[in-house]
Amino acid sequence: MTPFAPFGPTHVIALLATVVVAAAAAAFVRRDPQGRLWLVRVCAVSLLAAGVGFVVVDALAGVSWRYIAPLHLCDVAVFVGAWALWTRRQLAFELIYAWGLAGATLAMLTPDIAEDFPHHRFLFYFAQHGMLVVAAVVLAAGLSMRPRKRAWLRAWLWLNALAAVVAVVNLSFDTNFLYLCATPSKASPLDWLGAWPWYIVASELVALALFAAVMVPFAGRCRSASE
Repeated sequence: MTPFAPFGPTHVIALLATVVVAAAAAAFVRRDPQGRLWLVRVCAVSLLAAGVGFVVVDALAGVSWRYIAPLHLCDVAVFVGAWALWTRRQLAFELIYAWGLAGATLAMLTPDIAEDFPHHRFLFYFAQHGMLVVAAVVLAAGLSMRPRKRAWLRAWLWLNALAAVVAVVNLSFDTNFLYLCATPSKASPLDWLGAWPWYIVASELVALALFAAVMVPFAGRCRSASE
């Protein structure tokens, strides 16, 4: 097994591929949003296939459910993103836009994997997280969906609601989903935020800031509650 090298050739290619696919898919859909909804649904199915396939292949390889159950933010975002692409529901769009652009992008820049290409974990990791970014971009740029006012705050509150549920799972089964009990085993941005529980407090503020930042392109163009 070749160990993963941060910002090595395969990492950079995966990042660039995500940008190219997101931009191309959004541009293609934008030219005929109603006539090309088939591509939006292909993106939804691809996102689900990447997320669910990751779990299934790891399970078949003998990895314990305590490490692969879909309870991390980007795992949950797979289902939210697929629902948003398939239905164009407003709340689902706002969540995947914030969680996808902020959370998945950060996860791709600092991946929590040990294996490099062509290992299945490398392929599924970047396929899943990359498709989250694609979903957010296609909905926003391709279908011209806009968040409502304070969407950044709603995304943050829903993240905390998810964290409350996951905390119960962690306490019940001695797991570490959402990294609520400890930072990842490999170096990550959470290491910069202090020891437990201070990194959790700091990450709350960072998440709030990131969610607000990705909404900046919509400043003055948010949907009203009545739309």
